[in-house]
Order: sequence, then structure tokens, then C-alpha cells
Amino acid sequence: MVYVSLDGGAGLLALGLPELVRLCLVAPWWRDAPGRTAGGLQAVADEYREDMPDLDRRRDRAARAVGLDPAQLPSEAAALARLVELSRGPVAAACLVVGREGDPLDPLFVSTPADAG
Repeated sequence: MVYVSLDGGAGLLALGLPELVRLCLVAPWWRDAPGRTAGGLQAVADEYREDMPDLDRRRDRAARAVGLDPAQLPSEAAALARLVELSRGPVAAACLVVGREGDPLDPLFVSTPADAG
């Protein structure tokens, strides 16, 4: 699954729909993650939780609805680390998105959250 943003970024998000669903369940705010520091990522997650205080309950209910055990979902940090891993891996090179001028779009993730913080 490849994501292309309106601001010229693109990147591999998941290897298949099940992985994408897990990402969206545990870190629905992932689109705000590119380029942020570890502290910035936590601030985004905290803000999201402020706006949706029952996020964990909703996540668990949605996971069960699609046949996933909520206890088996990855942590937010693991899901974001996976995004970075995918953006640098060999599959990412095969999923390169090229813009109108023929140049590749900017990668979504250039460093791990831990490296940036």
C-alpha cells in the first residue's frame, strides 16, 4: 500500500491490507508523523487522544470487528518504526512514485522517530 500526499510526499505504508489496518488502528494520526521528533510524535498522539478520549475502546472494538485480537496489535512506536523500515527497504524502491517532472516524490520518512528526537 502506497500513500501519496498532496504536498509532494509519497511512501510505502504497508505490505498488504492487514498491515495497513493494524497501522490505522494503533496510530490513526500517522499522517502527522513525517519529519517529527520523538517528542513531537508523542504530542500528536496526545492531542489525538484529547480529541478522542475513548480511542482505545474504539480501537479494540474495531479490531474485534475485523477479526483481530486487540492484545496482538503492535504498539504505536512499533507501527511508526515499521513505517520507517518500509520507507527504506527494497520494496520501497520498487514502489517509487514519480512526479510530473520525472523526479521521485519526497519520502514520507527520512529518519526514525528515535533518531529525530
